[in-house]
Amino acid sequence: MNFLTFMCAIYRMAASTFWLPLQPTKWLSSALSLLLVSIMGKPVGLQGVQATVCSQLGAPSNRGVFQDGDVIIGGLFSLHYIPSAVEQDYTRLPHYEPCSGLDLQALKYMYAMAFAVEEINQNSALLPGIKLGYHILDSCGRYPWALQSALSLVGGDRHSCNLTASTLYSEAYEQPGETPVPLLIGGHASTTGVILSRILGPLSISYLASCPCLSDRSNFPNFFRTIPSDIYQARTMAQMAIRLNWTWIGAVLANNDYGQKAIQVFQEEIKGKRVCLEFIETVHRETIVSDARRVALTIQSSTATVILIFCWYTDVQKIFVELAKRNVTGRQFLASEAWSTSDDLLQDITISKVASGVVGVAIRSSTIPGFENYLKKLSPSHRPDDEFLREFWEKEFGCSIVNASHNTSTSSHVKKASIPPCSGTESINEVQHFFSDITQLRVVYNVYLAVYAAAHALHSLLSCPSGKIPPQNNISSCSSPKHIRTVELLQHLNTVNLTTPQGEVFYFQGGDPPAKYDLVNWQNTPKGTLKLVVVGHVDGFDLHLNESAIQWSTGSNQVPDSVCSKSCRPGTRMTDRKGEPVCCFDCIPCAEGEISNKTDSLQCEQCPSEFWSNVERIACIPRQLDFLSFNETLGITLTTAAVSGVSVTTTVFVVFLFYRQTPMVRANNSELSFLLLLSLKLCFLCSLVFIGRPSVWSCRFQQAAFGISFVLCVSCLLVKTIVVLAVFRSARPGAETLMKWFGPGQQRGSVCFFTCIQVIICVIWLSLNPPRPQSDFGFQGSKVTLECTMESVVGFSLVLGYIGLLACTCLLLAFLARKLPDNFNEAKLITFSMLIFCTVWVSFVPAYISSPGKYVVAVEVFAILASSYGLLLCIFAPKCFIILLRPEKNTKKHLMAR
Repeated sequence: MNFLTFMCAIYRMAASTFWLPLQPTKWLSSALSLLLVSIMGKPVGLQGVQATVCSQLGAPSNRGVFQDGDVIIGGLFSLHYIPSAVEQDYTRLPHYEPCSGLDLQALKYMYAMAFAVEEINQNSALLPGIKLGYHILDSCGRYPWALQSALSLVGGDRHSCNLTASTLYSEAYEQPGETPVPLLIGGHASTTGVILSRILGPLSISYLASCPCLSDRSNFPNFFRTIPSDIYQARTMAQMAIRLNWTWIGAVLANNDYGQKAIQVFQEEIKGKRVCLEFIETVHRETIVSDARRVALTIQSSTATVILIFCWYTDVQKIFVELAKRNVTGRQFLASEAWSTSDDLLQDITISKVASGVVGVAIRSSTIPGFENYLKKLSPSHRPDDEFLREFWEKEFGCSIVNASHNTSTSSHVKKASIPPCSGTESINEVQHFFSDITQLRVVYNVYLAVYAAAHALHSLLSCPSGKIPPQNNISSCSSPKHIRTVELLQHLNTVNLTTPQGEVFYFQGGDPPAKYDLVNWQNTPKGTLKLVVVGHVDGFDLHLNESAIQWSTGSNQVPDSVCSKSCRPGTRMTDRKGEPVCCFDCIPCAEGEISNKTDSLQCEQCPSEFWSNVERIACIPRQLDFLSFNETLGITLTTAAVSGVSVTTTVFVVFLFYRQTPMVRANNSELSFLLLLSLKLCFLCSLVFIGRPSVWSCRFQQAAFGISFVLCVSCLLVKTIVVLAVFRSARPGAETLMKWFGPGQQRGSVCFFTCIQVIICVIWLSLNPPRPQSDFGFQGSKVTLECTMESVVGFSLVLGYIGLLACTCLLLAFLARKLPDNFNEAKLITFSMLIFCTVWVSFVPAYISSPGKYVVAVEVFAILASSYGLLLCIFAPKCFIILLRPEKNTKKHLMAR
C-alpha cells in the first residue's frame, strides 16, 4: 500500500467510526498532517504522489461548472446549505443529510468568478494569447466535501480519487472538466482554508477566510486571501471606542477562535487607553437559546450603554429577540463584519427597535462595472450545462427546464411533471431580486479580486522576455500553460501588485491584503425596517468616520456616552477608586498653584514661580505684586496711626514750648524733653517709610531712619535717667561735685555720642550689604510679595541689638531710681515707658519671623508705633495733665515736696 492509499484509508476510517468534535479542523489537520510530515518531512501537494487508489467519501454533490481554457483555475463555493438541525453534524458521517437549499449569495460569488474570467479573457493586455478557464465545484459547506472537491480539482478525478503521475498532466486533459488546476479560489471558511493548506498544500486564494491564524506564513505559506484578518476589524473597533470616548463597554462573543481572538486583540488595543470592559459574555451555538436569555439579562442590568458583539448573525438575532421581549432599548451595539451587513437582521421588524443605530465594521464594498448586466443576462438557454442556474431559474420562475442532454433521474421527471415548463422568455431583468442587486458588493468583490490576483500571477509566470516558451525541464522566470510549477506560481503570487479596472491598487502583504473596511450604520426606514448606510471607511490604520451622518441608538446625531465615571473637567484631576477598574474614578480639584487645562487629566501641573492658578484652576496667570500700600485698609490704618502720633507729639511739643518757663517743663533739663519729643516725632514719621512700594533707596532709608530715630529717643531717656540719679546723689554730703559731670553740655554730648554709634553701624551696614527690594515667591498665593530683603542679618541684628542695649540699660537705671523721694519722680515714668518699649520689641522678634509676605512690614511698623506711643503717653501724658488741667500743682514747691 502506497502513501496516498494509506491516507485515504485513514480518512474513511475516521469518517465512518470516529465521533469527530464539533471543530474537525484540528483533528483532520493534526492526524493527516502528522502522517504527511512523518513520511514526507513536510506538507506535500498531491502532485508529488506517484500512485493511489481510494474510494469516494460519502455522497457529495458531483455538480459543477466548467469552462475550458489554456489554464484552468479552480473554484470552491458553498452553493448549497445543510438544514440547520444537522448542520455540520459529524456524528452522522458517512451518511450525510442532503444539501437542500441553494445559497443565492454564494451563487452570486460563483458568477463573480465567471464574470472576472470572461473580463480577463477580453483584456488583450492581461494573459495575451492565453485563454483562462475555470472549474467550479460545490462544497455544500461541509469540510470533508470541500476536501474531496479540492482533491479532485488538484488531482483531476473527483469520482474515484485516481491519482497517478501519468494522469495528472495527461489523462486529466483528455477528460473535459477533469483538468488539474494550479490554483484554487476558495474555500469560504477559515476551517476549509486550514484543511486545504495543511493537508493538500495547493495554492489557494480565499475570499472569506479571515482567521488570524492563516497569516502565519511558516504554517500556511501557500495560502492567500482577499479579506483582511480579523485582527484588523478588532483593532478598528477599539479605535472607534477610543475616538468616541467610550470607556465602559460590554462584550458578547462566540465561544470559538473567532470570538476569543477578537476580544484578545481588542483588549490589547485598549490597554493603557483607560477603556474597560464591564463584562464579557460568551455564547455557544448548541445552547444559544439559554445563552441569549442570559446575555439579555446581563445587558439589561449593565451600566455600559455600548455593547461589542463578535458573533454569527443567527446568534445576534436570538440575543436581539430576547432584548426586544424585555424592551431593552438605547443600547449602542458595535457589530463585527460577521453580522454588520446581515439582511436577515435588517429586515426583521421585531428587533428593529433594539437594533436601531448599530455601528459596525463591514467588508469593504466596491462596484464592478458590467456585472449587473452580466447577471441580468444569465439564462439557462445560454448556459445549458449550468445546473446551479437551472435550479435557481426553476425556483424563481416556478417552471421546469427540460434539457435532453442532461441526465435526470426518474424521480426528478415525476416531480417536474406537475410543474409547467419554462417558456424561454423568462428574464432576471424583469424581476426585482437581490440576486441582481449590486449596491453592496462586498464578498463578491473579494472573489473578483482573487481572480484578478491569480490572473496577474499567471501573467507574470507565463510571460517570457523573448516571447518563447522555455523547455519543460528548464526552470526559468516563465513557464508553459501546460506545465505550471506550483513553487514558481507561489513566488509570482507573493509579488502580485495590480491595478483593477476600477483603479484600485491591490497587493499581498505576506498572503494578506491591505486592511480595508467600510463602517456602516443601521438607520430606520419609514417601513419600520432598517437600512444599511456607509458612514466611513478604514484604510490600514487610518479610520475615517463621518459622525454627523450616524443615527445613533438614541435616535439623535449626538454621540451617546458610555462611561463608568463622567469625565473630569479642566481644573480637576482623576484619582482611581480603590478596588475598581481604572475607568471608574473620582475627580479632585487641583490644589492652589496647580492647573489642568484638559479633560481627564491624570495629574495637575505646578505653575511656575512667577505665576499662580486662576480661580477655575485651568490657567496660570502672572502673580500680582503685593506690598503694604497706602491704599489698602491695613496701610491706611497704620498711616493714620503714624500721622496721629506725629500730631499728638507736635501738640505736646507746642504745649511744652508754650509752658517752657513753668517748673514742670524746666524740671530735669527741658532741652532733653524737647529733643525727646523731636525723636518721637521722627519715630512716628519713619514708620511711613515702610509703607508703599519698596525701592532701592526706600529699603536703605527705612532701616537707617528706624535705627537712628529710636537710638536718639532711647538715648534721651537714658540721659534723663542718669540725670535724675545724679541729682539725688548730689544731695548727699560730699557729692556736690557730681552734677559737674552731668551738666547740659554733657547731657547733649552723651545723646550725640550714643546716637553716633548707631549712625556708624548703619553707615557700615548700608555700605557693605544694604537691604534691597526683592520678590518673595516663597509665600504660596496668587500674589508675590515685594519686600526689602535683609541681605545681611548681622547688620540688622546689630542695629536692633544696640537699641536693645540702650533700652535695657535705661530700664535698669530707671528701676533703681523709681523710689527716690520726690513728689514728681520722672524715673517712675521712664520705668513704665521702657517696660512697654522692651515688651513690644521682645514680642516683635517672633512675630516678625513668622509673619508672611507684606505682614512682616506691618509687624515692624506696628512695633514702631506701639513703642513710640508707649514712650509718648507714659512720659508726657502725666506732665500735660498737670500743665493743662492741674496748674496749681505746676509749682516748684509742689514738685519738691516729699
